[in-house]
Amino acid sequence: MPHNSSRVTIYDVAKEADVAISTVSRVLNDSPDVAVGTRTRVLEVIEMLKFRPNRVAKSLAQPRSRVIAIAIPTFTTPFHNELLKGLRAVLANEDEDLLLFDLGSQDPIMRLRTKLKGGTVDGLLLGGIPVDPVLAKELKALRAPVILVGHHHTQFDSFYWDNASGACAATNHLIAMGHTRIGMIRAYTDSYLQLRRIEGYRQALAAHGLEYVEALVRSGTTEKHAGFSEEHGLEAMQRLLTLNPLPTAVLTSSDVQAIGAWKAIRDASKRVPSDIALVGYDDIKTSTFIGLSSVDQSIESTGRDAAERLLYRLQNPADPERIDQRIVPELRIRYSSQFTRQ
Repeated sequence: MPHNSSRVTIYDVAKEADVAISTVSRVLNDSPDVAVGTRTRVLEVIEMLKFRPNRVAKSLAQPRSRVIAIAIPTFTTPFHNELLKGLRAVLANEDEDLLLFDLGSQDPIMRLRTKLKGGTVDGLLLGGIPVDPVLAKELKALRAPVILVGHHHTQFDSFYWDNASGACAATNHLIAMGHTRIGMIRAYTDSYLQLRRIEGYRQALAAHGLEYVEALVRSGTTEKHAGFSEEHGLEAMQRLLTLNPLPTAVLTSSDVQAIGAWKAIRDASKRVPSDIALVGYDDIKTSTFIGLSSVDQSIESTGRDAAERLLYRLQNPADPERIDQRIVPELRIRYSSQFTRQ
């Protein structure tokens, strides 16, 4: 009979108690599926042998929880916070282990590859990352369901926004309010998302016979969050304020940019919306409280839908039907653009 506790194993306990190893495992994990007499005998042997299971051994004895990875460029922007709210609302009560991958804005695909090399995942929610043929092949090699949010691909379930229609609706609104010289604040990168929003802005101008003026589309210099930040919006608006004549309205590529732009307008002793009307994009919670008109992307509900689809895929891996859900944003008109220009 072994007495050195550092060498005692679960096998020793099972042999001494004359039970199966699985029975010892159930006792260690407080499972109700063990008879009282058997449980007592196993506990007595554990005490007699001074058996102390280490954390790794105990985790191996337990049924493995499924591991779900959530990979997005950042967790700190309001947009991604809203998305995470939706994901958490669905996944919080599930018996899953969650891994959060902050990919950053600098080479996020390489960081994703590095993260996935660290171990297997049973499911992946990938947000804000375009999937090219090489990455698609690597994701398929995971042999786990992958749900895309913000981009779509023919091989994966996808939830993505019609960015052009959102920017077009916002620009149409400003034109309907009497504006003909409309600026746009963009991010500093030519991401697919950004280019589609510029495309929607141009479509609306063209539909009303208005010229697209390159000088009216400005970015800032702050690179944080790929330019989707308050600082970036302030810098871009300061550049627009150097133009003569000034724009009478500005569409931004995110609400946080609009908040920065609003400060720049105020610092220049001008008023929103009577001097310069302002429309943001994303419709984060703050926009409602400050009266910022914005393009509503239903971010939180999209996160819920994506998480529910992933859980469905985990339960039904053989289902061949693929979801390709295009979300058409809706414009929420508030104080910042409710001013008719004569």
